[in-house]
Amino acid sequence: MTEHSGYSEKDVQREVSALQSESATAARLFDIRRIIGGLFVVYGVIVTIAGLTDDDAAIDKAQGVNINLWTGLAMLALGVFFLVWLKLRPVAPPTPDEEPPAP
Repeated sequence: MTEHSGYSEKDVQREVSALQSESATAARLFDIRRIIGGLFVVYGVIVTIAGLTDDDAAIDKAQGVNINLWTGLAMLALGVFFLVWLKLRPVAPPTPDEEPPAP
């Protein structure tokens, strides 16, 4: 076993595998689909509630269409789509780089 500056090859490999694990976790956590899906779901709920509480004047203003309700439902559907897509196709863990050549 070769030691360089007090670290054994086993220590270095353990540290590299720990960093790769953390990198994969960070990639899954900050996946853009999670952020987009979450925001669309939150805003979709808000706009849907606004559409459910619209009065007749607001509906007449949109030529008889409850635009807030339909837009909110569409935003909810899009947000759920992104979150389901994230669940069905998670981010693949990064492949380890080739090992450096032995000195």
